[in-house]
Amino acid sequence: MNIKQRIESFTKLGDFLSQFINNTTNKNCELLNNKFYISFNEILSTIETKNQWFTQKYTRYSVSAFANLLTKKNLTKWINNYQNINNSNTNKTIGVIMAGNIPLVGFHDMLCVLISGHVFLGKMSSKDDQILKKITEILIAINPEFTELINFTDKLSNFDAIIATGSNNTSRYFESFFKNHPHIIRKNRNSIAILDGNETHEELYKLADDIFLYFGLGCRNISKLFVPKEYNFNNFLNAIKQYQNIITHKKYFNNYKYNKSILQINKTPHIDNGFMLLKKDYAISSPISTIYYEEYINILDLKRMVNQNIDNIQCIVTNTNHFNNGVKFGQAQKPELWDYSDNVDTLNFTIKIK
Repeated sequence: MNIKQRIESFTKLGDFLSQFINNTTNKNCELLNNKFYISFNEILSTIETKNQWFTQKYTRYSVSAFANLLTKKNLTKWINNYQNINNSNTNKTIGVIMAGNIPLVGFHDMLCVLISGHVFLGKMSSKDDQILKKITEILIAINPEFTELINFTDKLSNFDAIIATGSNNTSRYFESFFKNHPHIIRKNRNSIAILDGNETHEELYKLADDIFLYFGLGCRNISKLFVPKEYNFNNFLNAIKQYQNIITHKKYFNNYKYNKSILQINKTPHIDNGFMLLKKDYAISSPISTIYYEEYINILDLKRMVNQNIDNIQCIVTNTNHFNNGVKFGQAQKPELWDYSDNVDTLNFTIKIK
């Protein structure tokens, strides 16, 4: 399979997935639909029964996000940035240990391995194994050559390189265990938003998506706000009200209730809007249902502090021009194909495996 065929295959996959954005059907996907439409739609509709965090709303959002990325234009633009991409299949196997915090979180790694011509060997999280397996079936139906290029396992062995995502604790184990193989090891990261007090209602409204999509479980979700000294939160709290029904989700509510009780028992000052807790804290990573905030006086001092902690930050949402690679409000959960986790170029890594 050459690079052109790989691009065509993933473009076809994107066409199939795009149908589930608005529950439509595409005549160009008729053969795939005859075999997979009903079963794939059923997974999206019922996966919440296995993992309550994977609601139908957020699962479909994740599928639609990848559908929008998997176009011939996007894939070609992405690939054209790399001069040495393999034009034929290799005999190299890249193992991928996937996280399971949000739906399809490991798909981009799988895409990088396959688009660069390697064999994908995936160890999936039990929290997120159904959708990707079904997508694999669809890819194989699109191009049967993927049969020999995609494998799943409970125990990785016989691989040439590794991509592993885990917690700070498991990352230390990964670093030791895979030290003799080319590797990318990812650990916990969170995202931040930097406000200057001049944000519009629309910007703050979009910021709510960056905070609450996937219940805040993604590494690209905002866990901390940096605000000017004596910032008035009223506009922010008013703008995020569209997510007030999140509190009806049982697991989210249980986290909110627990974290609220801890704050109350310790008599910790905080803001409670009925579905989210705001707490002043120097840490970046906050618990579910809680957003930390920290005040700043000088934006340049803040920039230096952020740069010192950049290894713990996935992305920065802001409308200021003081931060490199800043993300616009509402775009944190809409990365492009060339936006890589931990700012490590995954495709460049896979291309270099010879």
